Formats: sequence, structure tokens, C-alpha cells
Amino acid sequence: MKLFDVYPLNNITITKALGSYVWDENGAQYLDMYGGHAVISIGHTHPHWVKRMEEQLEKIAFYSNSVMIPLQKELADKLGKISGKEDYQLFLCNSGAEATENALKLASFHNGKKKIVSFTKAFHGRTSLAVAVTDNPAIVAPVNETDNVIFLPFNDEAALEQCFTEHCDQISSVIIEGIQGVGGINVAKDSFLQLIRKLCTQYNAVYIADSVQCGYGRTGQFFSHDSAGVDADIYTMAKGMGNGFPVAGILIAPHIQSKHGMLGTTFGGNHLACAAALAVLEVIEQDNLISMAKQRGMYLLNKLKSIDGLKNVRGRGLMIGFDVPEELKDLRKTLLNDYFVFTGESKPNTIRLLPSLAITRKQTDEFLEALQEAITQLVPAKE
Repeated sequence: MKLFDVYPLNNITITKALGSYVWDENGAQYLDMYGGHAVISIGHTHPHWVKRMEEQLEKIAFYSNSVMIPLQKELADKLGKISGKEDYQLFLCNSGAEATENALKLASFHNGKKKIVSFTKAFHGRTSLAVAVTDNPAIVAPVNETDNVIFLPFNDEAALEQCFTEHCDQISSVIIEGIQGVGGINVAKDSFLQLIRKLCTQYNAVYIADSVQCGYGRTGQFFSHDSAGVDADIYTMAKGMGNGFPVAGILIAPHIQSKHGMLGTTFGGNHLACAAALAVLEVIEQDNLISMAKQRGMYLLNKLKSIDGLKNVRGRGLMIGFDVPEELKDLRKTLLNDYFVFTGESKPNTIRLLPSLAITRKQTDEFLEALQEAITQLVPAKE
């Protein structure tokens, strides 16, 4: 049997990982500045994370949500404390797309309305409703198409106000990434997020803060939306939540009421997933990683802005992007193949950096040195 060919693959097999480094089958060491799409939050195979998982495996890995699972309450308490959302409610699931599905469905249950506002270049997942609010027609199958989604220009306050004027009685929710990831590291303005909060409150719509990639401390705050000084009604989480183990969830404001059977999941919140998520939060707290992400990010941003050839350096914390001109179109490939550095991309010309929140200053400098050498290799200095 062949694998279904949907991924463009690098001809590299990773067999070992530790911290911000991975090694291939030949023993070559790579610096990981991408963390598998922002998944690696505390570093590959962190000793505390491994210990937590091993200890849990020796007890029980899984039982269904038909019984009490004290680890879920422990996780909710720890998550509430570190995120600052202690009065919120937690629903656990398995992936970012599943978190999006549940958030959008819960919003519609809450206010009985159908329309969803999303934005240009948004990415919210690949399952049915999640992909419907994603601005990429190439991955929307005919069965996913719906008239219930309104796409607006990102950061356009006038367009948002006009939309609510025209459709206020129909809008169930507004979903927005605090910083767009796949879309190219586009930062939502604080004033735009504040306007979303104001309009959702005014018209009984639900503000959904997609924090799958820009959450969990990556930007130097627990949720990137926190920069605007407002609270969303629902926060979606995944990626960095389990440091590589599949776990996701939504945080739900106290005014949204639950009812038996309205949401459900087979694997969400299982014992092993909770152990992984608890280990991540424990390391984040113990090692002060949210503050470290802010410091490392500021250092990296400032250094990148001083490098000739890079355009529009942007981001917050350790969620950073920059554009490359045509003469540097092979920069990402050169970094990987010649300098053994993993980075991410957004089409057509953006390089994305999403390293572990525990990346060191030395490793940051190692990346900057490799980046400068790669640029020099591609565009030699003129004599």
C-alpha cells in the first residue's frame, strides 16, 4: 500500500530530537527554528515531559469521558491560572481543526444564529466548518461550501462595522487569529480586536480567538489577543499545548452555558493527553518561558531588521516572519540543505520562524549567523 500523496516532502528522515535540535538518520544535526508548525513549545523530548508521559503510561493511557478523570480538572486549574482565565470553562479535544469546529458550533448553539465572519488570509483548519472559514479555495471541497461565511479584509475596521450594520441579526460569531500564521505572520491591530469585542457584545455575537498557533505563550503573552486588553468569548488552542502529543481545547467564557450532549469527543482529554499538557504548563511556569519568548523574540526581531535583503520583518515574541526578494527566493531551501536549519514558509515569499519557547540566546545567534551566510552565498557582495 502507498501513502496518499498530499505532502511535499523534504528528503530527510529525522530519528532523534532534543531541545531545539533534531538529527537525521545519518547523524547530521539540524537547528529547528520551526518546531513542526509551532508544535514544539518547551523543546523536543523535554526531560520533564518525557517523565510525565512515562509515569502516566505505567498507570493508564486512556479511558473514555464516561468516567471521572481528575487529570482534566488538574489541567483546567493549571491552565486557568497561567492563562489568567480562571473563570472560563475548558472543553478538551484533539486538534486545532476540532477546536475550531467546536468553537463555531458552540457559538451557534449559544445565540441561535448562523453567519460567521472570517478574514482574508485566515487559516482555521481543514475539517468541514473549519475549512469553510479558511481563506483558501484550493482546500475547500464542494461539500464544504456554505453561504454562512462572510470574508472581510483583515484589519479593516470600516468593513467590519459595515458588515455588522448589514447583518447584525444574523452574525453568530467572529473568528480571528491574533497573528495569522499560514497567512504570513500578519498581526491583528489592537484597535481591530477591540472593535470585534465591542461589536460582538453589542450584537450578541461570539468573539472566537483562534490561538492554535499564536497562543500558549508564543508571543510573550499567553494569548496573542491579550495585547488588546480584551477578553474573547472562546479561545481555541492546540499545537504547543502538548509539545507534540495530540491535544487541543477551547476555553469558554462563563456566560456560555453547557448542556449534556452538545459537544463530545472520544479521545479528547484522555489521561495521556492531560499528562502531556500538564507537563507543558509546568515547564512554562517553572522556566518562565512566556517572558523568555518575549525577550528572545525582541532580540531576534531587532537583529533581523538589521540584515540587508530581508523585507517587512514582523511578528511578536517567537512568532516572526519576513519577506524575501526574488534574488533570495531559494533562501529557505539553502538554509535547510546547506546550513541544516529548519524554517517555515508562507506563499509566495515569506519565511516563518516558530522555534521552541525555550530556545537559547546561543541558538538564536547560531541561526542569525547561518542566515547571514546563506544570504551572502545566494547574493555575493559586489566588489
